[in-house]
Amino acid sequence: MTSTPDSSLFPGYFPELLPLLLLAALLLDRWLGEPARFHPLVGFGNWVAWLERRLNRTTERPLAGRILGVLALLLALSPLLVIAVVLLWLYLQTPVLFWLAQIIILYSCIGWQSLQQHVQAVAQALQTDDLPLAREKLSWMVSRDTAQLSDSEVAQASLESLLENSLDALFATLFWFCLGGALAALMHRWVNTLDAMWGYKNSRFRYFGWAAARLDDALAYLPARLTALSFVLLGRYKKQALTCWRQQAAACASPNGGPVMTAGAGALNIRLSERACYHGEWKIKPPMGAGNAATVADIQPAFQLIRRVLWLWLLVIFIAVIGWKMFT
Repeated sequence: MTSTPDSSLFPGYFPELLPLLLLAALLLDRWLGEPARFHPLVGFGNWVAWLERRLNRTTERPLAGRILGVLALLLALSPLLVIAVVLLWLYLQTPVLFWLAQIIILYSCIGWQSLQQHVQAVAQALQTDDLPLAREKLSWMVSRDTAQLSDSEVAQASLESLLENSLDALFATLFWFCLGGALAALMHRWVNTLDAMWGYKNSRFRYFGWAAARLDDALAYLPARLTALSFVLLGRYKKQALTCWRQQAAACASPNGGPVMTAGAGALNIRLSERACYHGEWKIKPPMGAGNAATVADIQPAFQLIRRVLWLWLLVIFIAVIGWKMFT
């Protein structure tokens, strides 16, 4: 039984192509890494920064600030309509062009290779006892102050970033691509970028960034829990990972990063940062994980865990495609 042309606008309606599209985009990410020039997320960041400067005018009025934030969110995402029209035009010309565009857009949304390179740079600096360089490399990945962190604290912060960003840069992107193709994956990454730029709970963004932060939470809710569950299933310390997730995630600042980091840390039998410095002020963080405090030696096992989860997801998707073909 074949799909009708009217239902063929997204990969989800052509499940038999889905594994090939995912593998092609992941291989591009592996071979090419993050685009050095004309990165679409950088261009999007410039666009939303321009919007924020012109619309974020009401820092003290909650309702007005939130209304302007919603308006800015809609305007920021409006280029998706243009991209949808272009994708439809490509599909009407020839499906091959459409699928190539899907692969390229997905590749631009995946940040797995770049994430590995950033964390690996921190690990290499720590392994050569170059703590100042490790702190500098870490500062490119996190918002906390890094100048006073010990070598163990640098390793712990890099592991937090690795686990949490594996959700946004990899698993949530794949999840939304499976559901809605390139447009859904791109929407997720753009909303995630908006949250990173507008999601601060300070006087400037408390109200203006509210809508972007809530939408990012909603889009990552299911992927985060599927990722945490995958860490539990494939981690060496399965019961411990599940316990950490259940008992610790709710206390974390991020409703989606909490399950991913606590389950991942529990699966690796490590404890993540107990404190962090923001703008010169040290803050005690809720417990994440179990066992000994993480060190640089725990970074490679974390890479391995995430790679195993990635292969599990691809296997599940492939089996789902086989099942779909058998019953249609």
